[in-house]
Amino acid sequence: MPKASDNLWDIALARIHKKENLESKEDADGLEIWERSVFFIGNKNGGKTTIILRCLDRDEPPKPTLALEYTFGRRAKGHNMPKDIAHFWELGGGTSLLDLIRIPITLDSMRSFSIVLVLDLSKPNDLWPTMENLLQVTRSHVNKLISELGKKHSRIANEIKQKMWKPMQKDHPDRELIDPFPIPLVIVGSKYDIFQDFDSEKRKVICKTLRFLAHYYGASLMFTSKSEALMLKTRNLINHLAFGLEKSKTLSADINKPLFIPAGLDSLSQIGSPSTLDRDIGQLHARTPMELWKKVYERTFPPKNSSDLKEVKDPAKDLQYAENEVDLRRAQKDQELEQYTRNASKSWKGMELDVSVRVHHCSLKLH
Repeated sequence: MPKASDNLWDIALARIHKKENLESKEDADGLEIWERSVFFIGNKNGGKTTIILRCLDRDEPPKPTLALEYTFGRRAKGHNMPKDIAHFWELGGGTSLLDLIRIPITLDSMRSFSIVLVLDLSKPNDLWPTMENLLQVTRSHVNKLISELGKKHSRIANEIKQKMWKPMQKDHPDRELIDPFPIPLVIVGSKYDIFQDFDSEKRKVICKTLRFLAHYYGASLMFTSKSEALMLKTRNLINHLAFGLEKSKTLSADINKPLFIPAGLDSLSQIGSPSTLDRDIGQLHARTPMELWKKVYERTFPPKNSSDLKEVKDPAKDLQYAENEVDLRRAQKDQELEQYTRNASKSWKGMELDVSVRVHHCSLKLH
C-alpha cells in the first residue's frame, strides 16, 4: 500500500515491480496465471461461435467463420489486480483449412494453450473423420513445437510433457493404455437436442466411442445444446480453460442424459467394449484399440465419400457466404474476363496467322 510520503513516481515504480512479479510468478504447472489461449476446432456449422459468444457474455447472433478468427476476453481477479486475459481462436471450414492450425499455436503461446474440439452430434457419419483429421494435424504441430522447444529449453519441454498426465492419477489402471494429448483438450458434442431423439442403440455407439476417445486422449467430454442449463455447464468448463476458474467435478455417464465426464475420471472398464449393431466384432482385425474402435464405429456410421466430405476450398464459392448483389457483379466480371480472354486468344491467333503468311510470302520471293 502506498505511503503518504510517496510521490507519483514512487507509486508508479511500485506498481511496475508488482506487475513484473505477477508476470514472472508461475503456478504449480508452470503456466503464467494471467493469460491463456483457447482454440476452437471442429465441424463446420457445429456451434463453435455460439459457445464463444456465450462464454464472453456477448448477446449477438453468431456469424459464419470465414477462416481463422480471433477475439479475447478479460476477467477481473480482484481489487487493484491485473485482469486475466483469454485469447479465443476459432478455425472455420471444418477440415478444409488444416494449414491454419499452426498459426495460433506457437512456442510462446503453447504453455498456456488449450484445444476445444466441437463435434456435431447430429452428423454422426462426419464425427470420426472430423476428429481424426483435426487432432492428427494439431498433435503433429504441437509435437514439433515441443521437440523444437526441447533443444533450447528442455526444462519447459519436460514440464509440458509432464502436464499431459496431470488429470490421470498415478495409480490409474489405464495409464499404460492411453496416449494423452500434448496440450489440454476438451471434446464437446454439440446439438444434443437433435441427438437425444436418435435410436437408443445408435446413441449408445456414439456415446461409448466418444468416451473412449476422450479417455484415450486424456480429455474432458461433455454434450451441449442451446439449452440454458447445458450452455451454462459448457461456459463453466471453457472458463476453467480460459481463466483458470474452478471446474465442476460432477460426472454424468448415462447415455440417456447429456454426458459430462471430466478428464481422468473415466476408465476403460467402465466404458466397456466397442458397441456394434451387427454383433460380429470378433471378425474385425485391428492392431491397436484406436483402430478397433474406428472400425466398429464406421460399421454403424460409415464416413461419407471423400467427394462428399470435400469442403469448398475457395470461400467465394461457399453458399453460406452468398451475397446476391456481390455474386451477380462477380459473375458479370467473370463473364467479361472470359470474353476478353477469348477475344485476346483470337487476336493472338490472327497475329500468328498474319505473321505466318508474311513469312511464307517472303520465302517465296527469296526463292
